[in-house]
Amino acid sequence: MNTTDQKNNIDKQNLPQHVAIIMDGNGRWAKQRGNKRIFGHKNGVQSVRSVVEAAGEIGIKYLTLYAFSTENWKRPKLEVNALMSLFISAVKNETKNLMKNNVRMKAIGNLTNLPSNVQNNLNEIINITKNNTGLTLILALSYSSRQEIKDTIINISKEVIDNKISIDDINENLVSSRLQTSEFPDPELLIRTSGEFRISNFLLWQISYSELYFTDILWPDFTKEHFFKAIYNYQQRERRFGKITEQTKSNKT
Repeated sequence: MNTTDQKNNIDKQNLPQHVAIIMDGNGRWAKQRGNKRIFGHKNGVQSVRSVVEAAGEIGIKYLTLYAFSTENWKRPKLEVNALMSLFISAVKNETKNLMKNNVRMKAIGNLTNLPSNVQNNLNEIINITKNNTGLTLILALSYSSRQEIKDTIINISKEVIDNKISIDDINENLVSSRLQTSEFPDPELLIRTSGEFRISNFLLWQISYSELYFTDILWPDFTKEHFFKAIYNYQQRERRFGKITEQTKSNKT
């Protein structure tokens, strides 16, 4: 089935509002071709472009891409430096396309850990695209879900100590409102490429009820067709949220 057929199979009335992707397999893709890992990362930028376009074409509202985890800082310094340079060039090169496609850029993670030139370029494109009203593209950079949850616990504890809230005020909605993703809905669909079956410290609170989709495709080979296939797969599932089938059906009638 080609890209057009995959796209035409999608029910536009049953789209996930928010799709999150763990973009995995760049290094293996490069190794298979006898190249250094950064070669895979560079080619992975095209997949980012394709997926952003695909999400916008069918009406996805939010797309979060796991671009760099806090654990990734442990990689060889040469690779990390090359990745930082790639982030800068990619952001600069994609600004025109983001504006053309009405995409708003946002970012989550411990952004202060990023080099100042990366922060500056990121802040610039966030500011340039802030009034766009189409897809919201969220980059997770220097991101750790455990760190995010820990920081949220600390901040809520401080609010209790300062008598801004009471312990009885703490519920799931309050916690969600204090996370870095508070302005976005939780993802309904999480995609991971490269055949790995791990969450890798990504949006652990937010994906509590997300549908998980794993594919063997390495990220640089991930195309619009693969994205549409994942959306179609999502639409074939029954989302019950702890209820039984009969209850979910009755809610739709």
